[in-house]
Amino acid sequence: MMASRLKSSQRPTMKDVAVHAKVSVSTVSYVMNGTGPVSDDRRARILNAVRELDYIPNEFARNLKRQSASTIGLVIPDLSNQFFSLLASGAAHAAAARDVLVVLCSSESTEEVESSNARLLRSQRVDGVVYLTGFDESPTSLLRLQSLGPVVLVDERVPGADFPTILADGRRGAREIASHVVALGHERFGCIAGPTALWTAEQRLAGYREALALGGLNPDGMDVLIGDYRMDSGFKLARQLLDVATQRRPTALLCANDMMAIGALEYCRTSGINVPGDVSVVGFDDVPMAPLLSPGLTTVRQPAREMGIRAAELLLDLIRGDVNQTRPNSFPVEVIVRESTSPPRSS
Repeated sequence: MMASRLKSSQRPTMKDVAVHAKVSVSTVSYVMNGTGPVSDDRRARILNAVRELDYIPNEFARNLKRQSASTIGLVIPDLSNQFFSLLASGAAHAAAARDVLVVLCSSESTEEVESSNARLLRSQRVDGVVYLTGFDESPTSLLRLQSLGPVVLVDERVPGADFPTILADGRRGAREIASHVVALGHERFGCIAGPTALWTAEQRLAGYREALALGGLNPDGMDVLIGDYRMDSGFKLARQLLDVATQRRPTALLCANDMMAIGALEYCRTSGINVPGDVSVVGFDDVPMAPLLSPGLTTVRQPAREMGIRAAELLLDLIRGDVNQTRPNSFPVEVIVRESTSPPRSS
C-alpha cells in the first residue's frame, strides 16, 4: 500500500526508503554509496525497500557529495570522420570504465550547431565536457560550457581561452611527412590545408613550410588552398590544383587530413591522373581505411583512441579534483609510408 501510494504521488526519497526498511537515513546512505558497514539483515531490508518503492537515487546530489561524475559531454565536429570516431570510442571506453555515461554531440563544424549542442549539454546538467571544435573561431558556446564544470580540449587550442588540452605533435608530423616527400625529389607542391583559424591547421601548414625551407625550396612557391577537413573539399580542391597544364601541375599534394586526401585520390582516379606516378598524395591522421585504399595512403599516424581515453580520464580526474600529473597530455606522431608516394617521373 505504501509503495503504491508513493508511486502515484511523488518520487520516493531516501527518507521514504529508511522508513520502509525501519532504519536510519544514514544507514540507507551507507548502502547506496557503499561508504560504511551495514549488517546483512539491514542491507537486505534496504534493498528490498528500494525495489518495492522503485527508489532512484538523485545522482546529481550524490555526485556533489562524492566529487564524482555520472554524465559527461563529448562534442566532436563530424562523426563520418574516422579520426573523430576513434577518439569518441576511446573517450566512451574510459568513461564506461568509471561507470560514467557519455552524451555525444556532433557539431557539424558550424557555429549554430555548436551553440545548440552547448544548450543541450547545459540542460542535461553534465558534469564536464570533452570538446573537439571544428569551427574556425573561438565559439562563445565553449566558454559557456565552463559553467557546467571542467572542459578538456582535444587536438586543438582556442584563442583567448585557457583549457586543459590533449594534443599530438602535429607540427612535427607535418614537417616530417613533407620532408619525406622533398627527399623523394619533388619540387612542385600543392597543399590542401585545414580551416585557416584552427590551431591544428595552422600548425600543420607551418610544418609543411618548414620542411620545404629545410629542403632548399621556397615555401611561398607552394600552392595552398583551404579545405574543411571533409572528403568533398579534398576532391574539389584537388581538381583546382591539378586541372592545369602538366608542366605547371604539382607533383605532390600535401593534405592536412586523411579525409581530404581520400577526396584528392578519388579526383585523381576519376580524372586518369596516376598516383603516385603523376602526383604523390599524403594525408594526416592514419584513419583505419588509409591502408585499404588503392594505393595505400602515406600519412601521419595520430593515436586517436589513446587521445580520447586520456581526454576522458583527465576530465574525470578534474571533476574529482585529483589530477595525475604523471600521465601524458601530449602524444607523439609517426609517419607511415605507403604506396601513394614515390619519386617524380622527371627524376
